[in-house]
Amino acid sequence: MAADKNSGRDAFRVEAAESYPNRQTNEKVVIAAEPYDSPERAKAAFGKVNPNQFGILPVLIVIHNGNPRALDLRQMRIEYLTADRKRIEATPAKDVRYLRSPGRPPVAGPEPPRRGPLPSGRGGKKNPLDAWEIEGRAFAPRMLPAGESAHGFFYFQTQPRPGSRIYITGLREAGTQRELLYFEIQLP
Repeated sequence: MAADKNSGRDAFRVEAAESYPNRQTNEKVVIAAEPYDSPERAKAAFGKVNPNQFGILPVLIVIHNGNPRALDLRQMRIEYLTADRKRIEATPAKDVRYLRSPGRPPVAGPEPPRRGPLPSGRGGKKNPLDAWEIEGRAFAPRMLPAGESAHGFFYFQTQPRPGSRIYITGLREAGTQRELLYFEIQLP
């Protein structure tokens, strides 16, 4: 059984940053952005969970560092820019599970007394956004060595909007802390 579970986790594949149509290159660093805005794409990355159903737009970011120096990603900032230039900051992956809490039954009066010191064992529904895929596939690298690639998802509390862009700042060369030029990637 464990092998079956793990095989689903391994089925998600990411291509090289250069192969995505929505990408930009600055100073030999290539960043691609791919919104996972359809049920088919969401299923490929998140299995049974479709974050779009809960107003969460996952965007895959793939970075290839062709620069001869390592990149420091600790201060990287990413925003979703709408066509009318409204900025939506990424929600940390660890907080996505709290954006939709599981349903609770309505209370129709005082709660019945408990029969002992232990909870009654009545469990509610599991929050669908509390799935390993949300945090497990989130962008996590803090440094990116020269010649290497990294990828992961950022989550935005929005629906896909035509004419939107991903705006990325804060990438720095690790040794000098010199900030690279910003990236503004057009989304489909």
